[in-house]
Amino acid sequence: MSNGTEHPEKITPRLGPVQESLLIPLYARAAESADGGLLHDPHAVRIAASLDYDFGPVAGTRNLFGAILRTLVFDAWARDFMARAPGGTVVELGAGLTTRFERIDDGRVHWLDVDLPDVIELRGRFFPDTRRRRALAASVTGPAWTEHVLRLPPPYLLIAEAVLAFLPEDAVHRVFTLAAERLPGSEFAVDTVGHELAAEQDDPKVLGRLSARVRWTTDDPHSPERWHPGVRLRSSAHFGRLPPAVRTRLRPEHRDALAAYGTRNPSRIRAYRVNRYGLG
Repeated sequence: MSNGTEHPEKITPRLGPVQESLLIPLYARAAESADGGLLHDPHAVRIAASLDYDFGPVAGTRNLFGAILRTLVFDAWARDFMARAPGGTVVELGAGLTTRFERIDDGRVHWLDVDLPDVIELRGRFFPDTRRRRALAASVTGPAWTEHVLRLPPPYLLIAEAVLAFLPEDAVHRVFTLAAERLPGSEFAVDTVGHELAAEQDDPKVLGRLSARVRWTTDDPHSPERWHPGVRLRSSAHFGRLPPAVRTRLRPEHRDALAAYGTRNPSRIRAYRVNRYGLG
């Protein structure tokens, strides 16, 4: 996964500063797959190898393993939803270059990937629309995506992975309000960043050399409940308390590393959460 300048046929990603952050989880999945790790994602390996991009600064960040754990939690919750609602719809808000559909498709689920036009243009180079999986160029803070979701089979699971933290709080508020008012009865899975962890983001080993910065932080996963009466927290996971479907996949070295980190920094290990909300 070099910069690929010696291969003119490679694709140069032309992304805005926030959108460029999608390359961190892409690289994390590709590197974990190449090392025979917790996640097998040949599509991420293929995409990363196809990009004319210097992943060197990203490779040096400390949050790659955290990105893998976060992805595994979202995967587990999506599988749970699909088992409970066969033929329903999963919506990835700020989809980036996610390959979740390729990893967990059960042959029945419908899928909608939503992101800004520059990302959707890049996604289209790798993921053509199919009968059950489509992409939509739209802002997550506007209503257009909800109108498209309503044309798809219910119920709905909305996923916003590594997206909302890069928006200002009032914009995050709008996303929750849109989802609760237009898609009642849905589930909404999001990750949140605590204040202490966000304070470290200027360290080059946290966000690499990317210019994107975390803007919405909260130490309380219940905080979105105060924005709309239909929002209710159903479950919350952090790296010290992972769902059984993820925890059982950890090898001894992973469990030891998490235990040691939690002993040294108990507040920080809980400062990054993956939360699942019900929308009334």
